Amino acid sequence: MAILKIAQIGHPVLRQPARELTLDEIKSESIQRLVDDMIETMRDANGAGIAANQVFQPVRICVVEVRGNNPRYPYKPEIPLTVLINPIIVPSGTEMFSNYEGCLSVPNIRGVVKRATQITLTYRDRTGKPFSAVVEGISAGTFQHECDHLDGKLFIDKVEDAGTLCSWENFDKFYKNAFVTAISEMVERNRLRVEEI
Repeated sequence: MAILKIAQIGHPVLRQPARELTLDEIKSESIQRLVDDMIETMRDANGAGIAANQVFQPVRICVVEVRGNNPRYPYKPEIPLTVLINPIIVPSGTEMFSNYEGCLSVPNIRGVVKRATQITLTYRDRTGKPFSAVVEGISAGTFQHECDHLDGKLFIDKVEDAGTLCSWENFDKFYKNAFVTAISEMVERNRLRVEEI
């Protein structure tokens, strides 16, 4: 495994919609190696997820994982390592919540994005098996953020109020406590149910 370079805002690859992979491609050695390297890169950078185009590969793969000791997101509930290939997200209902987000490709910036509180997610895992998942709570925002990358979108595109943009240091100093209090219900409602289809 290798730690890959992460594309930074302004690089064209981050605005390029990623292409779907065939089953044969999914099972190829090169894609399996890419998945391993993405996991290693995400963990090394303390990310909650990473998309393939963030590591200069515009294919529809993202990986998501939140561990309890993540210093960037200590308030997020744990998410087991999930590899999503060719994911499709459909919001369930109209309920939204305000999520303070950051991104490995937009260093040292956070901002508030409206996210669906519950989503249905279909995808293939790294072996090509199809899965369906219902994700609710703040974890739903994490999956939406990563899948946006595959469409060439960054979280800053969805920030409705530019006044919420701030550095990580200022988020911690001025906004984190209020945000964690505001999302406590979302954390309690957090749910991830996955089944093979």
